[in-house]
Amino acid sequence: MPALRKCLIANRGEIAVRILRACRENGIAPVAVYSTADASARHVLLADEAYAVGDAPPALSYLKVPALLAAAQQAGCDSVHPGYGFLAENAAFAQAVQAAGLIWVGPPPAAIAAMGVKTAARALMQAAGVPVVPGFQSDSTAEAPFLAAAAQVGLPLMVKAAGGGGGKGIRIVRHLDELPEALAAARREAAHAFGDGRIFLERYIEHGRHVEIQVLADAFGHTVHLFERECSTQRRHQKIIEEAPSPALTPALRQAMGAAAVAAAQAVGYVNAGTVEFILSPAGEFYFLEMNTRLQVEHPVTELITGLDLVALQLRIAAGEPLPFAQADLSPRGHAIECRLYAEDPRSQFVPATGIVQHFSVPLLPGVRVDSGVQAGDAITLHYDPLIAKIIVHAPDRPAAIARMQQALAETVLLGPLHNRDFLQAVLAHPEFAAGRVDTSFVDTRLAELLPPLPPLPDLALIAAALADGQTVPAAPAAPDSDPYSPWARTDSFSLGG
Repeated sequence: MPALRKCLIANRGEIAVRILRACRENGIAPVAVYSTADASARHVLLADEAYAVGDAPPALSYLKVPALLAAAQQAGCDSVHPGYGFLAENAAFAQAVQAAGLIWVGPPPAAIAAMGVKTAARALMQAAGVPVVPGFQSDSTAEAPFLAAAAQVGLPLMVKAAGGGGGKGIRIVRHLDELPEALAAARREAAHAFGDGRIFLERYIEHGRHVEIQVLADAFGHTVHLFERECSTQRRHQKIIEEAPSPALTPALRQAMGAAAVAAAQAVGYVNAGTVEFILSPAGEFYFLEMNTRLQVEHPVTELITGLDLVALQLRIAAGEPLPFAQADLSPRGHAIECRLYAEDPRSQFVPATGIVQHFSVPLLPGVRVDSGVQAGDAITLHYDPLIAKIIVHAPDRPAAIARMQQALAETVLLGPLHNRDFLQAVLAHPEFAAGRVDTSFVDTRLAELLPPLPPLPDLALIAAALADGQTVPAAPAAPDSDPYSPWARTDSFSLGG
């Protein structure tokens, strides 16, 4: 790959580590950037070179375009890979990279801009013959046009942000009298998250499944899809478990959705890796939702069922190489599942958790892959996404993949911040998940089943609390054939680990 010699990775965490390894495997020197909070982070320690770009808040570091470009120039880089998040879908950043004489490892800025505003993307897709969810869009800041259109769109409906994604600026409306407040709340959240308060309406597809298609396109007019990913297992509109292939798709539906995704990419002159997201109705109808003009968090499941390295392909496309295969050369093999291990509290509406990672280990089992940027001693802060790791498995079929993931999670140890490991295990063990009957409402409607009651506090905890309060310690109940005053005589769920 002679066109690329040295690549600046304009990101952090697990995706920076992932890109770094792909660069090194392809003879490209990886260069990292870091904030003051990440000075000893894993991606920094693994890189050939690393440059400080500012303080911990992203706005003062990872979102500072001049600092990132200065680091690239200082290091003598010839290319920039944005990863995902931060500036990955920022057309102005892509333009700035190219204006600085660097190669942008991503789609053309015009394609990013075309798909970055959801309302504009909907119009483009309609023109290209790609089915879109019935809806209404207007740049008006008044309520009246939306209230008038709501009855035609039909209930239930979604109020969505025009200029962003990631679950921000979304409200579900089931009664028309809820619409004014939903419009106002979505505008506020969208303006805060994206600097763009524009919103639009879409029909809410009840019990819909979130199915996305990975696409790749080179600069020579060749576009292919790499099949689908099922991303319906979500909490608060955020994905937590992804798998490929989808248990809901027939071969005919897979072919139709793949063709629609390719048409969507070609409609905007797309080059490099991207993802076209669809909502799939219970009746088997699919509609365009959005296009993510970057690498996806869940790309590993596609890699495992195709045997391809998507980051290496991104680099090769950016270097001006054609795709080394055609659509007819591709076929999925086996089944892959990815679980996102987060530092968060599932019992408190999945709010992020903070703290020092005292210990983190995932078993080295056949068919198990771990993508992580976290190591023991790292601090999980509120500055960045609380993703600890992506645990990905591959097996001959879906039941075997579920069993393998359960085993991997059971042997995963994370000490320090609260985390969602047990919650992920509960989802995988649920009969509806095992049967493949999961839609985007699955987690929200089954939280009581997925979060069983906490076990009673062990005597040791009661003793410690009593001593802290200066109270008399009550005698522990006797256990048969044991020291009646020893907390170790208890047989409940108390343990020191986990």
